[in-house]
Amino acid sequence: MKNLLTLLLMGAASLASAQNPNPIRVNQVGYYPHAEKTAVIESDGWAKKYVIKDVVTGKKVWKGKAVRTATSPWSGKERAIIDFSDITKQGTYILTNGKDSEPIVIKEHVFSDLAKASLKAFYLQRSGEVISREYAGQWSRPSGHPDTLVYVHPSAASASRPAGTVISSPGGWYDAGDYNKYIVNSGYSVSLMLCAYEMNEKYFKNLDVNIPESRNNIPDILDEIMVNIKWMQTMQDPEDGGVYHKLTTPNFEGFIMPKECKQPRYVVQKTTAAALDFAATMAKASRIYGEFAQYKDFAEEARKQARLAFDWALAHPAVYYRQNEMNAKYEPKVNTGAYDDMNVNDEFLWAATEIIITELVNRNMGVEQYYNVAMEKMNDVRYGLPTWGNVASLAIYSFIGAMEKYGSQMGEPQVYGFIKEQVLQYADAALATIPTSCYNNPGGNSPRDFFWGCNSESFAGQGIMMLYAYRLTGNKKYLTAALENADYLLGRNATGYCYVTGFGTFSPKAPHHRLSHADKVIEPLPGFLVGGSNPGQQDKKDVQEPYKSSQPDESYLDNMGSYASNEIAINWNASLAALICWIEAEE
Repeated sequence: MKNLLTLLLMGAASLASAQNPNPIRVNQVGYYPHAEKTAVIESDGWAKKYVIKDVVTGKKVWKGKAVRTATSPWSGKERAIIDFSDITKQGTYILTNGKDSEPIVIKEHVFSDLAKASLKAFYLQRSGEVISREYAGQWSRPSGHPDTLVYVHPSAASASRPAGTVISSPGGWYDAGDYNKYIVNSGYSVSLMLCAYEMNEKYFKNLDVNIPESRNNIPDILDEIMVNIKWMQTMQDPEDGGVYHKLTTPNFEGFIMPKECKQPRYVVQKTTAAALDFAATMAKASRIYGEFAQYKDFAEEARKQARLAFDWALAHPAVYYRQNEMNAKYEPKVNTGAYDDMNVNDEFLWAATEIIITELVNRNMGVEQYYNVAMEKMNDVRYGLPTWGNVASLAIYSFIGAMEKYGSQMGEPQVYGFIKEQVLQYADAALATIPTSCYNNPGGNSPRDFFWGCNSESFAGQGIMMLYAYRLTGNKKYLTAALENADYLLGRNATGYCYVTGFGTFSPKAPHHRLSHADKVIEPLPGFLVGGSNPGQQDKKDVQEPYKSSQPDESYLDNMGSYASNEIAINWNASLAALICWIEAEE
């Protein structure tokens, strides 16, 4: 999140170039043996042949010309696309254009380590807990922010909890590069990963991420998510069912370790968006965790909490988080992330859908109230890639998962038809752009695809939508498209960065992440997806180093002060984990 103290606190400028000097752009993590394999070469002249050699034997295994060329509609740069899908033998290779070279890895389960790291990142992001060397290695740290002494902010005061009341709200995940915790983003992050779990239960049941809860007969992804769900449960006022928008300090902390933070922490204002995101998350968690004997009590509690929060939202349908207005009325003023959403039709649809599915799974047919809300909102939302501010497609994802698992128990075949149509319309329109794409990718072909957090909300999110299209149809063109989005994130892009910390041959070294900066470890915490190219450059006055380009697909800065292009966030990592783990499950 934006921090105006960055210039005073950062101390050092970027640790890496704004762009990879190597013009050969590949997926730096690697390729599956029988999947499509393409690379892009920047501004290279197209007459010559490209060569791939086996690193071990030195033998040439492939040579060829570009299958096509493309010119960037923004920068005018020429790019060559080569296809070496014919190489199916596992191994490490070198791709060369005669003067430059780049290693290429081909192997089964090539995303395995990345999948684990994308989930392990959430353990590294836990709040109020000792992060042990046994599980975190050099990134271990003492606990901070116990959050057992949290104040009710005047904006959140009620008769039973007047301003200044002390409550306990421990645990959970730090939201992003900062140390606060936000219900709206937490609910979105948790639910997106639960969607991936629903579609790939067998894979996740066998995935060992090496966290303290591993080997307890619960899938590690569910163990990790439960850490955040338990915190979310503390954010509901038990008297009326309303949910606090966030737990926060008045101002962002400096770039210091959690144990060094001294500001008081508050729960701030109940909002409609928070209540509905909470309701949706608890309803979804209830049915998923309810399948495990040790979580039967939790499942019933979460189910009740979901309905209570939904009832509060019905009674308060337009309580929006307006931080400036709040600060004009109350002290202390709060200047941290807003997650301010002024349209909650999509939240009503999502929460109603999750409650309906959970109630039907529990053989409770009394869902008329929720059904009416869902039908009312169904045509008043914008379907597309889900984000924390537009969760309509999470309702779609959950319904697809429920139909796959429970079938006719869900009823409503016409709704299923509508949902399938929405997903395939989006997926097919994106696929149609690949033949003219500069990077052989269904995303990144419009300036609108590049913005704050686009690596998650544009590229990983699009990959997830393609995976749903693949599951709905069985057509492998959608799985290939999902892999192409992964290729983009992992290095086949205009900057040449593998956008995940700790992976690839050229990855971010200075993310906007307090934990990565303040721990004094040279390498950043691994497994985190950074925001990506953002021509808005909202932080350009706050960073010591200027952006090297204003082009939509090149406007990225590996600088700790660059919160607009180089921050990390739990919702972005949820997208990364959902995409990479699902691909691993399919391959």
